[in-house]
Amino acid sequence: MAAATELPTTAGIRAACQALALPRASCYRKLHSGSSASPTSRRPPARALRPEERQTVLACLHEEHFQDRSPAAVYATLLDEGTYHCSISTMYRVLDEYDESHERRPGQLTLHADRGTSMRSKPVALLLADLGVTETHSRPASRTTIPSPRANSEP
Repeated sequence: MAAATELPTTAGIRAACQALALPRASCYRKLHSGSSASPTSRRPPARALRPEERQTVLACLHEEHFQDRSPAAVYATLLDEGTYHCSISTMYRVLDEYDESHERRPGQLTLHADRGTSMRSKPVALLLADLGVTETHSRPASRTTIPSPRANSEP
């Protein structure tokens, strides 16, 4: 790679990379890696939330009645109450910053079951209640029966 840094000064980068069978991006990267210029740091956007505002949003998302709801649902509820902290995407960014963009409930276990007889039975319900497991049931599917053509025909 030493030749790749010396040859471009006399032959040019394109010719040097072709002669050495190296990608031009690698040559540029090697040439500019030793530069003393430090990358410029970006200023935060003017409309970015201040740290205390971010803490307010995080505290709001941690409230008990919001802890098992998505940021979109929290946003809608807050708007109904006449409160606006930030956008939905900013709520996701704040949660992601604190590594909380996944399940936020404090170790709560939920069992989602169908409406089968074994899942509705009293012993299973009591066992789940003793273990502190929240139980949810799916709603029964709405079934509409379509009369068969034979039912309408007379023998």
